[in-house]
Amino acid sequence: MSNYSNTQEKLSRDDMAQTVAADIPSGAFVNLGIGQPTNVSNFLTSEQGVTLHTENGMLGMGPVATGDDIDEDLINAGKIPVTELPGASFFHHADSFAMMRGGHLDVCVLGAFQVSEAGDLANWHTGAEGAIPAVGGAMDLAIGAKQTWVMMSLFTKTGESKLVEALSYPVTGLGCVSRIYTEVAIFELRDGKVFVRSAHGISFEELQSKVPVELTKA
Repeated sequence: MSNYSNTQEKLSRDDMAQTVAADIPSGAFVNLGIGQPTNVSNFLTSEQGVTLHTENGMLGMGPVATGDDIDEDLINAGKIPVTELPGASFFHHADSFAMMRGGHLDVCVLGAFQVSEAGDLANWHTGAEGAIPAVGGAMDLAIGAKQTWVMMSLFTKTGESKLVEALSYPVTGLGCVSRIYTEVAIFELRDGKVFVRSAHGISFEELQSKVPVELTKA
């Protein structure tokens, strides 16, 4: 039975974040990368029992802080003010990376410049002259987490697909991405294929014409 679905509207950033949050398994330990993934924390429910990890040394991170909840000394790895949940703990940066590298995270959600059909990830440098490399802990997260998911816009500003046959940007991790959330489609990468779980504001046929990899309805 097919799980593929289609809607008339593109997903907003909040829609994407809400979808990712709903897909995270109950009780999971999760790292949210800088950029779009940070927004996922605002849509997790207490019933899910998800514990958020931030690479600068915190377990039990809550939603993004606003108004009077902002504490400039309490930030995530992207320097965004965050809240802490009951039972939150703080630790050395080296211990944080040991959690990442030791396979203790169930899911990490990262942004990306490109993802290949084989699940290869490029998200730290475009190779452009003068661009500032910003790898941070992305390599450790991408390879260390049990599942690596990506949130990104599917197309560049000039219309090229960021889902590609092979990376043209410097590699972050090989064969690590299993799911991609975009404004027009959600993809699952498994069994050597790229499955489209859902399409939003675009038909499957149009999506296939704009993405240079073979797509299969989930």
